Amino acid sequence: MATYKELLVQRAELEKQIEETRSQEVAAAVVQAKQLIAEYGLTAADCGFKLTPSAAQMAGKTRTPVAVKYRGPNGETWSGRGKAPNWLTSLVAHGRDKNDFLVHKP
Repeated sequence: MATYKELLVQRAELEKQIEETRSQEVAAAVVQAKQLIAEYGLTAADCGFKLTPSAAQMAGKTRTPVAVKYRGPNGETWSGRGKAPNWLTSLVAHGRDKNDFLVHKP
């Protein structure tokens, strides 16, 4: 009968062999899949893969730039979205009002 340590060594060897065999089989499957896709001109939709909602929405749309909302004294711009840029936070910290830099004042 094998000892505990001997069984652990056997398990480690088997796990290594399993991983190596799996890697080889996966590589062969990928090659085969690529060949079939190229041969038949398949798309992801043909294969039953679904695009995520955001990817599906972005697939047919192009991004348009957001209009400039703030313009700094040296021509810097900011759309008003996301974190305020350093040039604006610095000016506000020195007592300036953020609204002074609005492109279209209300």
